[in-house]
Amino acid sequence: MTTAQRHSPAQLRQLAQEAGRELEDAPALDVLRWAAETFGRRFCVTSSMEDAVVAHLASRVLPGVPVVFLDTGYHFPETIGTRDAVAAVMDVEVITLTPRQSVAEQDAEHGPKLHDRDPDLCCAMRKVAPLEEGLREFDAWATGLRRDESPTRADTPVVGWDERRRKVKVSPIARWTQEDVDSYVVEHGVLTNPLLSDGYASVGCAPCTRRVLEGEDARAGRWSGQGKSECGIHL
Repeated sequence: MTTAQRHSPAQLRQLAQEAGRELEDAPALDVLRWAAETFGRRFCVTSSMEDAVVAHLASRVLPGVPVVFLDTGYHFPETIGTRDAVAAVMDVEVITLTPRQSVAEQDAEHGPKLHDRDPDLCCAMRKVAPLEEGLREFDAWATGLRRDESPTRADTPVVGWDERRRKVKVSPIARWTQEDVDSYVVEHGVLTNPLLSDGYASVGCAPCTRRVLEGEDARAGRWSGQGKSECGIHL
């Protein structure tokens, strides 16, 4: 894997703005190739282990690419199994991040089932905070966000500026459709979470994820009835 110089926040912002314009219509592999050449070891992929599409794409241009996974303590067994399979068979370095508190410690401090009573706080402690800590060593990170997933993601840039973390945020498959994802999975034999074949269109923490109904968007099964569709990582 290549080594790249450390960029200042101002330089990173300028890179994001320029690349956002130049790569808007570029193929996903070209977007990731740019990120690999620009940031080297300071670039990573984040994955919820819903599937390994972006990790697979990135490994084609950056073998051994770091793949960051948040183990919230609430995942389905199938999600942990997908993570372990990705680590075993793909040319990536899986990095597992964990929250400061275990589920038991959080329950002791805040009471059980915080995810039902205050899902925003639960996500903030178990997802947002660990990710911000884990991304400190990187200048840029890639996500699997797609514009067709939900109205809240309709304006996702292919390359953008993450102001909160002061990093370049890359969403190489932002313009893809679900059909594009499915075709790539079949063509390349990419690992996917078994729950996607069991009625789940988007896979998150077990207590806050349900199967989707016909006609619902992919994110409808997340925090159902809570008036919430994002964990806070991408806000």
